[in-house]
Amino acid sequence: MNTSIDNLIVIGDRVLIKPDAAKQTKSGLLLPAGYQEKEDIQTGYILKCGPGYALPNMEDADDWNREDHTVRYLPLQVQPGDLAIFMQKSAVEIKYGGEKYYIVPQSAILLVEREAFD
Repeated sequence: MNTSIDNLIVIGDRVLIKPDAAKQTKSGLLLPAGYQEKEDIQTGYILKCGPGYALPNMEDADDWNREDHTVRYLPLQVQPGDLAIFMQKSAVEIKYGGEKYYIVPQSAILLVEREAFD
């Protein structure tokens, strides 16, 4: 069985996060003292994102039983590579391939730090 995260598909508005143990980000963002002890908030890097929030297709409103309808999504604001600070209580912890990850809804992410590209 191949346990690469490339095989994982994230659903809906959720993101897959690899936890980070650092208390200060590379750019100098300091996290509150004791945040890891309380585990109210957690940090980690976003590895994969779901497609976003499913939008209703008003064209298919009268024909709800059709099987050939296309699903449209409102994309997420976060992206892979972002450092996310998120609410621990909304996260689901999983172990995959011997590694610990979190599955987090975008609504539980408080802020992200994104590297600027030149």
